Amino acid sequence: MRSPQIQFLWWKECPSWERALATLREEMEVAGLDPASIEVTEIDTEEDADRAEFPGSPTIRIDGSDFQPPDPEAAGGLTCRVYRRRDGRVSPLPDPEDLREALAKARDR
Repeated sequence: MRSPQIQFLWWKECPSWERALATLREEMEVAGLDPASIEVTEIDTEEDADRAEFPGSPTIRIDGSDFQPPDPEAAGGLTCRVYRRRDGRVSPLPDPEDLREALAKARDR
């Protein structure tokens, strides 16, 4: 079993980043991955956002790719991100099932 590289990018003004990080840690444990291995990066300037190609907070990347690619029409930068849940609703947090599947797939590659 390999250990995928997990990145969590966040912006302090986003009210959902802490819940998203807690969910990511929980789902990593479920997948048998070490939550301590998450590379947590605060994005605090527009320059940092541009350099990181930051689509908004929170963003989770697995092996360098956004696990759920953002809507190309969505604004990026220092903003809160919107995710689409499996049932079609929009949410400031990714669907835990989508995250669970993405982590398991990356682990098993």
